[in-house]
Amino acid sequence: MPTRKRASSAADLVPEQLSLPLLKDAAADCRACDLWKKGTQTVFGAGRARARVMFVGEQPGNEEDLTGKPFVGPAGRLFDKALDEAGIDRKQTYVTNVVKHFKWEPRGKRRIHKKPNAQEISACRPWLEAEFTRKTKSNRGFRSNRGSSSSRSAIQSYKGTRKIYRINASALHHGYCSSVLNSARTRR
Repeated sequence: MPTRKRASSAADLVPEQLSLPLLKDAAADCRACDLWKKGTQTVFGAGRARARVMFVGEQPGNEEDLTGKPFVGPAGRLFDKALDEAGIDRKQTYVTNVVKHFKWEPRGKRRIHKKPNAQEISACRPWLEAEFTRKTKSNRGFRSNRGSSSSRSAIQSYKGTRKIYRINASALHHGYCSSVLNSARTRR
């Protein structure tokens, strides 16, 4: 297996042709920040290529890191329950995370979630922007709003587009997600 060099930015790795399979393959080699060192693998977005609804989480968790699939851990199961209660078929959505590697710290034998910092979020931003660009080009019914240069405000600006919702895992744990998803269903 060839040695992968650390990129100065994930933008250097984003392919010109923005297909989801090509983006996923390119992201697997990303070393734009140090999160790849502890993560088992890159966890790229998944779902329907022409989805009209896209959900964005913060980062993969332990189970996502081990399986390579987004939204499959405890918060993902709560997310699925909330989608079901709202009458939204997950197979008709696209799910992804802002950060593509699991950031964690050891506690005994467990890997505990640690919040990604601004540099890590910024390093992954080209992947998320490519996913948004791909979604808006492939689906005329999907609307996106380009944000400012700040990663956090760019993500927040996407939130208000009526089609993209940023769901915080703590909202899932506290049961607030159902009303947000019901709102998403009524706006379709």
